[in-house]
Amino acid sequence: MRPRNLSDHIEYRAGHSIEEVARELGRDPEEFVKLASNENMFGPSPAAAKTIEESAEDAHHYPTADHQDLREALAKRWDVTSEQVWLANGGDGVIDYLHRAILEPGDEVLVPTPGFSYYGMSARYHHAEVAEYDITTMDGFALTAERVLEAYSGERIIYITSPHNPSGGRFALKDVKKIAAETEDETLIAVDEAYGEFTDAPSAVDIVHDRTDIAVLHTFSKAYGLAGLRLGYALVPTEWADAYARVNTPFAASLLACRAGLAALDDNTHVEQTIETARWSREYMTEFIEAPTYESHGNFLLVEVGEASAIAESMRERGVIIRDCSSLGLPECVRITCGTKDETKYAVRTLNEILSS
Repeated sequence: MRPRNLSDHIEYRAGHSIEEVARELGRDPEEFVKLASNENMFGPSPAAAKTIEESAEDAHHYPTADHQDLREALAKRWDVTSEQVWLANGGDGVIDYLHRAILEPGDEVLVPTPGFSYYGMSARYHHAEVAEYDITTMDGFALTAERVLEAYSGERIIYITSPHNPSGGRFALKDVKKIAAETEDETLIAVDEAYGEFTDAPSAVDIVHDRTDIAVLHTFSKAYGLAGLRLGYALVPTEWADAYARVNTPFAASLLACRAGLAALDDNTHVEQTIETARWSREYMTEFIEAPTYESHGNFLLVEVGEASAIAESMRERGVIIRDCSSLGLPECVRITCGTKDETKYAVRTLNEILSS
C-alpha cells in the first residue's frame, strides 16, 4: 500500500535549531546564537511561563472545546465578538481552518512569492490549485494593490502578508481595501499579521467590521514568545460565526497553550520590551551592516550579501545562525532575526568581518 500521489506537495523546511547545528559541527550548543527563525529574543512571557508551570498538573485534562476564556479576551482586545475569534494550533492551523471553511476541490488561492510556503501547501492538501504574485527585489519588494490585482483571476482566497516575510515590507491599509473592493464578492482576502505587533501601522482588523470578505491572522509565536506552544487565531466576519465549530478539530489548541496565551495577553511589560528591542535592533542593523538592507516592519531584517549560502555558513561557523534565503528564491539574501542588544551587535560585527574578508 502507498499514500496518495504527493508529487505536487513540497516539504516545509524550518530553520535549524541550535542543537541541530551544534551536533552537526560537533560543538557545544552554548557557543551559538540563533537569529534565524524570528523567535522572541527574550523568550516566553514570564507570566505565561509561570502559568504553564502552575498548569502542568492539569495536563491530563482536555481544554474546553470552545476555548471561551481566551476567545473573549482576544475579542475585547480587538473590539470584535468572541464568535469572530477562531483559535487554532498555530498560524498554520488557522490557515487550515480557513481552507476547510472555504475551499472546494479545484478552487484556487493566490499567494505571494517569496512568502510563507504553507499557504500553498495547505491549499494543495485541500485539493485546491495555487497561483502566485511576485514580490521582487527589482522594485524593493514593493507591496501594492496593483501587484496583487495584476495577478488576480478570480481566486477564492488571496493571501496578503503584512509585514511581509522575508522582505519586512508592509501593505498600506488603503491597498488592502482596494484589493477587497476590486475582487469578486466570493474572494476572501486573508491578511496575515503574524508580525503585526512590530509595526505601528493600523491592523486590517479595522476592515473586518465593515466587510464580509476579510479575515486577519495573528499568532502568539512572535511578540508573545510562545512559538513552542503553537497558538494562533483568526479574526473573521460576523457572518462566519457558525462555521468555527464545523471546522475546528477536537481540542486543537491545548490547555497549556490557551492558559499561557491568556497570561501573555496581559503581560504588557514583556511585549513592550520585545517591540522596543526589535525596533532598536532593526535600526542598529540597518545603520551598521556594511551591505544593502531592506526596510523592515517585522522582528527581522533582510540583507543582500551576494552568495547567501556561503555567508550563512561562515556565520554559523562563528556561532551565529541566520537564515539563508536561497530556499525562498533569494540566493543573494540572508534574513537576520532581531536579537538582544548584545546578540545584535555581535551578529553585525561578525557579518561585517566576513563581508570584508
